[in-house]
Amino acid sequence: MNLRFLIGIFAISFLVCNCSDGQSKIVSLSAMDFANKANEIPTAPIIDVRTPDEFSKGHIPKAKNVDWNGNDFDKQIATLDKSKPVFVYCLSGGRSSSAANKMRNNGFKEVYELDGGIMKWRGANLPENNENKPSGMNLKAYNDLTKSDKIVLIDFYAEWCGPCKLMKPYLEEISKEMADKIIVIRINADDNQALCKELNIDALPVLQVFKNQKLAWANVGFIDKKGVVKVLQTK
Repeated sequence: MNLRFLIGIFAISFLVCNCSDGQSKIVSLSAMDFANKANEIPTAPIIDVRTPDEFSKGHIPKAKNVDWNGNDFDKQIATLDKSKPVFVYCLSGGRSSSAANKMRNNGFKEVYELDGGIMKWRGANLPENNENKPSGMNLKAYNDLTKSDKIVLIDFYAEWCGPCKLMKPYLEEISKEMADKIIVIRINADDNQALCKELNIDALPVLQVFKNQKLAWANVGFIDKKGVVKVLQTK
């Protein structure tokens, strides 16, 4: 049995194993591609899996709120036609990825995820229903936060951001342990959408360090306490 034959058998077996359950492949689309695909299939439901409070502060037009962490997620999703396309999104992509995977495992054939969530949608200047959108702080108020003789550490976060939750305890520790030279300010991105858009913040968490009102360092995504303290000690 030669090598080419063995490779052929393996390839066929792989395809059979991956197609036999009839589940759809993972399809994660950029904000613009997500919008275009949704426009191509206007009857397909758009599911926002954030909390009702998040949903009320702004959502994609025609979206239906089905809270991923709610008690009736399974019940509400069960009302959808599994044979037809469904669009799913959340704040930054974590919850919608979990929801989409569960839907695929439950037999949904075509589930599209919004890569980066509604933050990327906002960053792309796509339309949004936001009748109850919070005004939040403006750029001047934000700049005023950086006016200090101390080093200013700003944390952009969201209540349902997993990495943000992990970082919150140690940021509070830094605020106390280095209070003589560091000021820690946390800004809820969901409550300050306009500011995030103006600052081009379309992913979370984001840390910024200001010294003498100038941006000295920035980080997108999770970073541990040791890494942050090292930065602060060198500024």
